[in-house]
Amino acid sequence: MVRLAVIDGGQGRAGRASDHVRIEDVEAEAQRRLRICRVQEWRAREFITGIAVPADIKHFELQVNFAAQAICCLSPIPADFDDDLYWPTYWGE
Repeated sequence: MVRLAVIDGGQGRAGRASDHVRIEDVEAEAQRRLRICRVQEWRAREFITGIAVPADIKHFELQVNFAAQAICCLSPIPADFDDDLYWPTYWGE
């Protein structure tokens, strides 16, 4: 027998009391995405060793920052702003 489940795509957002989204929420999402890519570690490595941050990491960081700025300019900011639809994808390691 096949069991099917309903997926609450973006509706199970814990910690958000209302649909009012603040700029700080968007900035936090951008930082979360950069943390996953370990941008700070690459920056630290560059500072310590002098080896440049790989171009794909720099490019991804620019894309995330641009997406965050663009989302913050929307009025109102969509409640599903943290959906992958709005953000660049990193295809690296």
